[in-house]
Amino acid sequence: MARGPIVPEYLNLIALDRVDSTNEEIKRRAANGAADGTLVWAGEQLAGRGRRNRDWVSPTGNLYCSLLLRPKCPTHEAMQLSFVTALAVADAIEAALPDGTTVTCKWPNDVLADGQKVAGILLESSAGGEGTLEWLVIGVGVNVATAPANTDGPYPAGSLSEIGAVSATPRDLLETYCGRFFHWRDVWSAMGFSVIRDAWLDRAHGLREPIQVRLDNDTLEGVFLTMDESGALVLGQGGSSRLIMAGDVFPAGA
Repeated sequence: MARGPIVPEYLNLIALDRVDSTNEEIKRRAANGAADGTLVWAGEQLAGRGRRNRDWVSPTGNLYCSLLLRPKCPTHEAMQLSFVTALAVADAIEAALPDGTTVTCKWPNDVLADGQKVAGILLESSAGGEGTLEWLVIGVGVNVATAPANTDGPYPAGSLSEIGAVSATPRDLLETYCGRFFHWRDVWSAMGFSVIRDAWLDRAHGLREPIQVRLDNDTLEGVFLTMDESGALVLGQGGSSRLIMAGDVFPAGA
């Protein structure tokens, strides 16, 4: 691989040419006692995964990384780091793209650039005692040079190079992402989730628009009203609202 990125000194960066999945690699290391702040970065994944065990096509030229944290907080609070991560990824992507490119966060864990899906986030964890976590793994994939050929659906896959970041590299994105992650993590630690929530809502894709939420056994229609203080999507349906804790979001009628 090319020279390693410049990352905060409290991170232990492990750079690999190829791995099955950065999340799987770091989970193995977590089970063997790897420290908080261990970061695995790979040039290629052979078995990359997204949410709900979906395949994440992972050729060389894109960013694949996973960060190990051992947060000393209740599990429900640690899960808020998904939105911390989304802000950091969005900031890094926006910095790489031409001025005027619209970068948004799609609930719960995707980042779009000009309406194209360019990044995804996958959190996995191991339970500790009394409602806490033993460890939390935050996986990030960003389409830097290429995107999957399958572009069906309302959010086609796109790459930063196609959208205008012709000189962006995975190393550059990783450097910026790490800096922004710890910025937003420090904001979250000092000021709480409400500040993260407000910043995320400023970037929210489809806010106050009709949407469709696909659950495991149901599909709901409504309006994306807001995100509540727990990170749940608030779906407006007539005069009532419903909290969505997990699901896939699409424009209404998609």
